[in-house]
Amino acid sequence: MKKTIVPFFISHRGCPHRCIFCDQQKIAGAVGTFPSPAEIRDTVARYRHSSGSRVVDVAFYGGSFTSIAREDQQRLLFPLQDLIAAGEVSSVRVSTRPDTLDAAAAAFLHAAGVDVVELGVQSMDDSVLRQAERGHAAADVAPAVRCLKNEGITVGLQLMPGLPGDTMAISLVSLASVLELRPDFLRIYPTVVVAGTPLAQSYADGSYRPLSLGEAVELCKRLLHCAHRAGVPIVRMGLQPTVDLERGGVILAGPFHPAFRQLVEGELCFDLLKKLLPRCTDGAEPVTVFCAPSKIADVVGQKRANIRRLHRDRGLRIGRVRGDSSLTPFEMIVAGSDGTRRGSILEDLSYTIKEKYHV
Repeated sequence: MKKTIVPFFISHRGCPHRCIFCDQQKIAGAVGTFPSPAEIRDTVARYRHSSGSRVVDVAFYGGSFTSIAREDQQRLLFPLQDLIAAGEVSSVRVSTRPDTLDAAAAAFLHAAGVDVVELGVQSMDDSVLRQAERGHAAADVAPAVRCLKNEGITVGLQLMPGLPGDTMAISLVSLASVLELRPDFLRIYPTVVVAGTPLAQSYADGSYRPLSLGEAVELCKRLLHCAHRAGVPIVRMGLQPTVDLERGGVILAGPFHPAFRQLVEGELCFDLLKKLLPRCTDGAEPVTVFCAPSKIADVVGQKRANIRRLHRDRGLRIGRVRGDSSLTPFEMIVAGSDGTRRGSILEDLSYTIKEKYHV
């Protein structure tokens, strides 16, 4: 059963400055003001009632939580203590910057019931971080992760491929660097150009070229494959669509797509199909593809893109895609008139670095 999350938006609060890509109000879809203790308790109660959930999770989105004054952190977290003790709130998460997270900050969060912290890493390349005006270095990430893990706090890391100065190789090295830290999960947000940001001005004057949708999918396919092999889940790829983001004139350029993750997953499936199908059929008879039930849509591709591409480019026809609960989400079996072949995204696919872009 999907958990009910009670969101509180504190956009830009605690941030020492604005990064060139950022407008939290448009990205998060809410203005970041601190709720009062009564508002926090009332909001939790309202979500519990409307969702029918006895237990909910609380998340503070946006901003840099450990950069705001300690008394403000206390005002936000202490109203939750009785709710945590009563079993009405099961998890509390916050987001922050790696350079504002030390042992004392981690200890305070743990004592206040925070059990998930997401760090906005964005890149592990110092040149990319400088151009993005992040104000921290790649070397700040490992100590922050270590402090959180020492307190038993679940750690999520966020990466943002496609920033100025980034390349496919740099993004892959950044991913490899954060995977070495063994985070509990990752989020990957390909850079988009939001109106009113410094990045929008760079885009307007031609000094910055964002990734195309195709380039972002190609890159994120490799990132996802690496993370799968490392056993670290990527819980989100691409910005969450909001009313503000989808309003005309907000996103000026870049690889925003409401189903970006499905496009990426579909590409991995397509690559495995290309590897398996030529050895299973001569194209004369349709083949059947078996996959995990949850992966049928990814195998078919968005708007049946994979089925159409295989027929158009290779003359291969897929008659049916059927769910098989004995298969993992990474496995497929293709069956045709000339036999069957089984394959795995993890074991049968490998990717070399192809420098298709420099932004």
